[in-house]
Amino acid sequence: MSEQTVDVAKLNEAVREEALLVQAAINEMKKVIVGQKPLLERMMIALLCRGHLLVEGLPGLAKTLAVKTLGQVLDLQFSRIQFTPDLLPADLIGTMIFVQKTGEFAARKGPVFTNLLLADEINRAPAKVQSALLEAMQERQVTLGDTSHPLPAPFLVFATQNPIEQEGTYPLPEAQVDRFLLKAKVDYPTPAEERQVLDRMMSGELPQVSRVLKAEAVQRLTQRVREIYIDERLRDYMVALVTATRGPKAIGLTDLAPLIAFGASPRATLSFSEATRATAFLRGRGYVIPEDVKEIARDVLRHRILLTYEAEAENITTDTVVDQILEHVEVP
Repeated sequence: MSEQTVDVAKLNEAVREEALLVQAAINEMKKVIVGQKPLLERMMIALLCRGHLLVEGLPGLAKTLAVKTLGQVLDLQFSRIQFTPDLLPADLIGTMIFVQKTGEFAARKGPVFTNLLLADEINRAPAKVQSALLEAMQERQVTLGDTSHPLPAPFLVFATQNPIEQEGTYPLPEAQVDRFLLKAKVDYPTPAEERQVLDRMMSGELPQVSRVLKAEAVQRLTQRVREIYIDERLRDYMVALVTATRGPKAIGLTDLAPLIAFGASPRATLSFSEATRATAFLRGRGYVIPEDVKEIARDVLRHRILLTYEAEAENITTDTVVDQILEHVEVP
């Protein structure tokens, strides 16, 4: 048995034990959230990767409640800000104020100085606010006056947006959308799940949750995810999937070429690497398998592919494009 095999075996054993901590946090969230297993897992994947998560879904599907509940089960600082068309950058990042006692200006920090920021209805904020948030997301710092202030570590943005209500909304800049590690979509619950929601809410009170993940544990689990093994062939597979979004003709998808205006950026490949390792961790494995890549592909790519007007006219979505690419790219 090779040394690498022994290392992966040891890693497997450690991952199986530590994955139980994350599962305990998910089970705690299930006290409040009925169903929505994919969303809960995507939230945990973003947390383990220290990446940002964009959640899209119709009103009333517990998007905000899910993120808020995650903040309650973590031993991390949590802030929520409701994005509105009249929001100013200072309402998000803070501003400089004059202190009469000292005769100098001092920084008054805004709600962005936190570990977990819930940006509710993020597409309702104007361009200036999005620009201020972009610096925080990418650089993990905020500039007030002529001084840059580092944000607490870890810093994650969990944003929600409504896909159907367009009045009073601003499309997110492509550069900002690309900064989100994943884009998760939330769908309607099943009739059985909706009945369970009704039964729970009849009392008028939400179940209480406990903090089950300490800050030190989150730091340790994040480091463990980076140790998950990815085979060379799987790395090639991820690159092939991303490059296929830019040149679908190369894999025989000639009909797909007129439907894609711009493919995914190299940041998508990096997101694949991080998200697949976190997915393997949640499954209790110390190594990534092709099924991990397929499972997370939609969430990694759907917001990074820009479709043409022709695709929109034919009601073709980015999920449809990703599914076709998955079918045609050879699996190692």
